[in-house]
Amino acid sequence: MNFLSGHISGNAGYCVFCEIIEGRVPGTVHYMDNDVVVITNQLKWVPVMLLVMPKEHMSQEDLWSGDILSKLSNVALTMGKKFCPGGFRLLSNFGHDAIQSQSHGHLHVLGGTRLGPYV
Repeated sequence: MNFLSGHISGNAGYCVFCEIIEGRVPGTVHYMDNDVVVITNQLKWVPVMLLVMPKEHMSQEDLWSGDILSKLSNVALTMGKKFCPGGFRLLSNFGHDAIQSQSHGHLHVLGGTRLGPYV
């Protein structure tokens, strides 16, 4: 089963997240400061799907091993509490087997319904 059919960018040099951050591609922005942006995920698997990311393009590995993770985590918690008062899940995908579709590091905020088991 291909959950992301039509959503994975085939152009290695193109980053839709960078395009949204720069205002060249439309996106619903819920929060932005000098370092972090929060947008609505175009996928609709659960009622609330937000993406929390650094404005600077970096890999998942760089995000998780760098100083920016603390700031992203705080923003993700704030957004989760705001949009999902009944509870939410924070997660990141690393690599093909985890269905990571974008090279720009990011956190997912998922909620708005009972989420069920992890896998």
